[in-house]
Formats: sequence, structure tokens, C-alpha cells
Amino acid sequence: MTLNRSLITPRTLKGFRDYLPEAMIPRERLMQTARETFRSFGFAPIDTPALEYLEVLSGKGSDETDRQLYRFTDNGGRDVGMRFDLTVPLARFAAQHIASLQVPFKRYHIAPVWRGENTQAGRYREFVQCDFDTIGTESVMADIEMVVVIDALMSAIGIDGFKIRINNRQILTGVLESLGLQDHSVAVLRSLDKLPKIGREKTAEEMVTTAKISADQADAVLRLAECIGTPDQVLATLSNIAGGNATADQGIERLSQIVSGAIAGGAKADRLQLDVSIARGLDYYTGVIVETFLDDLPAIGSVCSGGRYDNLAELFTKQHLPGIGASLGLDRLLTAMQQLELLPRVSTPAPVLITLFDADRRDDYLRMAAALRSHGLAVEVYSEPKKLGAQLKYADEKGFEVAIVAGTQEWEAGKVQVKDLKRKIAITADYRHDRPDDLVAAIRSVLDESTQPRIAGT
Repeated sequence: MTLNRSLITPRTLKGFRDYLPEAMIPRERLMQTARETFRSFGFAPIDTPALEYLEVLSGKGSDETDRQLYRFTDNGGRDVGMRFDLTVPLARFAAQHIASLQVPFKRYHIAPVWRGENTQAGRYREFVQCDFDTIGTESVMADIEMVVVIDALMSAIGIDGFKIRINNRQILTGVLESLGLQDHSVAVLRSLDKLPKIGREKTAEEMVTTAKISADQADAVLRLAECIGTPDQVLATLSNIAGGNATADQGIERLSQIVSGAIAGGAKADRLQLDVSIARGLDYYTGVIVETFLDDLPAIGSVCSGGRYDNLAELFTKQHLPGIGASLGLDRLLTAMQQLELLPRVSTPAPVLITLFDADRRDDYLRMAAALRSHGLAVEVYSEPKKLGAQLKYADEKGFEVAIVAGTQEWEAGKVQVKDLKRKIAITADYRHDRPDDLVAAIRSVLDESTQPRIAGT
């Protein structure tokens, strides 16, 4: 007897998405590149729960972040929230476990976070952050390393055209002190963070109406934020405008050290840009702050941002635990790379397809696949002995780079065809199950010559 049941319409929540293989493959490769880069600088992996007590999360970002926080009461009657970033949980983590960790403690964390914000290109309500942080030191060395890691990470991903914009909140804090506006700093910084989006006039208006400062005071802040030029030129201008205030002078000197140190550490000088207009929307930043923009697609926003937060952990412990770190905006960067045609359109992680040409030779194809995998090649064996044309069409549509064809004559002669699916050519290679070296070399030569655009880790 068949029951009449209404089918559930398959759909995703607004702001959330499924990832098909074509999207997930480059996503995983990007995360792997991030892991390898972070590890190369000595950062160790950690993980924390997706849920935290609400008091851990609320009030740690901004009013906007609190509004976007997913919060609820769980079955045990506890007020909980879903993490909106990976930095606040890190502060709790460090305070809870610092006794068993050596400082400075360097960690990376790649995991999803949730914010109930309006969706836009490259941004969803669930997204993955790739964070790296150093806890337990105020040394400028940690500031320098953050910039160097960002430069190395973007380069490893395969992006050359980008700018790392660097600022130090101490400079703005010092200027606000000299203007008698230290009590208005949070509101002023939030308004200033909108300067690239809404322009000078509207930013000034917001400072007057929201931060409750005068038009002349807003103009003084904006003139400082509009310093442009090479790092040396900006530093000189800042000294002229903001010099004389002890806090601002410390910030200017630290910026100078960060730039020279980052260049010494391997970052390219033409990628570093001092930008005093950067304020960052989160209230916990206290010193250096960075944002990374793509030269060919600046409108998509920063793809790697962060800064120094020396006071965040004080909410969880009396021990002073200064921190600094940055986060790669994985989904935003992937959206940008797709628009810039920097991602291969593939839906298979294996570059090699072995066609099933002769059904009676099934086990020989399986042995060949095993031999190739033992040499580090990712290989798929086609599942049915269909016509070769159908199998090659499958290979093209999935994005394979190499197809191996071996029929009865090839098996008897100890030779197989290696088809380069991108350049539409074929070469012949010797093959025996106990001697796969010639076939391995032929496949690798095709992969090395592939003109398919690839990101690091593919």
C-alpha cells in the first residue's frame, strides 16, 4: 500500500549554500595551501566548538556583530551563540589553556563561522575563516610576521596583483587624544571604517551626527586618513600632521619598523601600502591593522584582514595575553578568483582517467590504477565498458587532463596510449604492471605541460 505523502521541497536557507564538486575542489585546495603556509612559519592547528556560552561572544565585536549573532537557548536552558569569528573563541581558549601552552603561542584555525548579515557577492551567513594568530607577545616581530605570512600566503595561492594595506590604531588614537576626542574613539573609528564605501562627505556627516564631534574635528581626522604615497612619504606626512603626541609617535615608529621588517622577511615592497583610513569594524583591535585588496578586483573588498588585539583576553583572565593575527576570507577570495578566471573548471580531484576499453581486462585496469597511485598520481577508472567516445566525453566534461586507453592490442604489445585532453594529442608509453615507470613519466610530462590555469596545491 502506497502512502500519499507530500514531498519536501529541497532548498537551502537564505544566506547558506551547498558546494558542488566544481566549487569544493578549489576550496579544499585553497585551505590546504593555507595550512601549508601557516605550518611553514611554525603555526600549530587547534579547534574550538561551534557553540560558545553567549557571554563569551556577545559584546566582543561591535553592535553590528551582536545584531548578527546567532543565539538561542539550548535544551539544557543555557544561553549560547554560534561563533561569529575565530578570534574571540581563541581568546577564551588561550585564557583557559595558557598554563599548558608555551608563549608566544602560534596557532592556525580553519573552520566555519556564522553571521546573520545581509548576503552579498562572495559573502554568506555561513563561511569559512582561515586564521593564524600569535598570543603572548607585544613584540613588533609578531606584527612583522603577520604581514610576511599574508604576502607568502597570497603568493602561494598564485596571486601576484595585491596590496597589503597597513595602519596602526595608535596613530588615530593619538590624534583623537590631541583633539580631545578619546571618549569618542569607538564611534569615530566605526565611521572612518566606512570611508572607502560612502566617501568623504558622508563619512564626515556620520562623524558629526553619530560620533557627536564638530565638523572641524571630523575634517582633521579625515585629513590624516587621506595621506597617500609610498610608505616613506606617508610616514613623513604622518609625522608632520600627528607628530608630537606620544601615542601617535609610537604608532608611526611601529609602522616604520613593520614595513622595513616585512621587506627583510621576504614581502615585496610594492605590495605594502600604508593606509591610515583603515580602522576595521571590530572594536577589539588596539594596534596594527591590515587589509588585503586585489589589484584587479578591489571592489570585492579585503580578502585577508586582521590586526593586534592586546586586551581581548583580559575579559577571561587577569593574565596579560596580547595577541595579533589575521584571517583569510576564503569564500570571498574564491569568488574573486572565479571572476578573474584564476580557477580551473574541474569537478574531479583526479587528473587521470583510465578508460575501461576491454571488459575482459577489468583486473588489468585496476592493477594499472593501483600502480599509478603508488607513484603519487590520482587516478579514476571508468566504471563501465562504454564506447570510447562516451568515456572521453565524460573525461572532458569532468576536467580530467589525461586519459589512458588500452585495448587488446595495446595490452598484448605492452603499450598504452596517453591522451593529453587539453592539447588534443596522444603519445604511446610502454607499460607492464611491474614496470610502470615509462607510463608514469609520460603522464607527468603531460601534466607538467598542461596549460590549464591552476592554483597552488593542485
